[in-house]
Amino acid sequence: AYERTCRYFCRKTNAVVVCVGYRLAPEHPFPAQFEDCLTAAIHFLMTAQDHGVDPSRVVICGDSSGGTLTAAVAQALVNRRDLPKLRAQILIYPFLQCVDLNLPSYQQNERVPILLKERTLVLGLKYINMDLGLIKDLFKGCHVSEGRRLKYQKWVSPDHIPHEFKTRGYKPSPTSLPSEEICELAKSMFDPVFSPLLAEDSVIAQLPETFILTCEFDVLRDDGLLYKKRLEDHGIKVTWCHLQDGFHGSV
Repeated sequence: AYERTCRYFCRKTNAVVVCVGYRLAPEHPFPAQFEDCLTAAIHFLMTAQDHGVDPSRVVICGDSSGGTLTAAVAQALVNRRDLPKLRAQILIYPFLQCVDLNLPSYQQNERVPILLKERTLVLGLKYINMDLGLIKDLFKGCHVSEGRRLKYQKWVSPDHIPHEFKTRGYKPSPTSLPSEEICELAKSMFDPVFSPLLAEDSVIAQLPETFILTCEFDVLRDDGLLYKKRLEDHGIKVTWCHLQDGFHGSV
């Protein structure tokens, strides 16, 4: 499905493009996908010159769940002193968090194809092999313990979304009490490999220059906006492109 897109990038940028054929869920459980992408990135950084590539100019890129993997790989590499530093990361409408599934973009675009609000969570739960019967409780926020809520609110909050993105309609959602059982079941959803927006400040501060693409009609729009803010708060240079008429899958 992506060969033509990769060939296009290759042709237009005069760059070597490596496309990672990582193993897919649910046949291969999380985090096999991340491990495959990380292994490929490390191998290429170590052997870049064999492919005629300057190792100081390697950029990683992905869209949607590939954007999640890109962000997670970039974070995993920040403390690797044995490898060249990534030149940049490109995140195209990435999924980055599961703390708040009622952000303005989730409310505004819940029925916008192709990534309906419920489908987003179905795909995420299949990825980490969780019971789909938990969907309603997750939308209510029952999976977020009080401790996690307090920790993450400085990074994940509608308050950090600029006002112009709330004008199409947004109502603050009442927070349901956390369920101890669901919090335990949902622990893997807070792993930064699954939710890169939740990485510690010490990791975020070391990330490379970043390009983020968001689309107005996309449930994941606000994930990109929140990550943009976090990166900029730590002095990371961010180039942001927002497609005012865009929807998830535009690329």
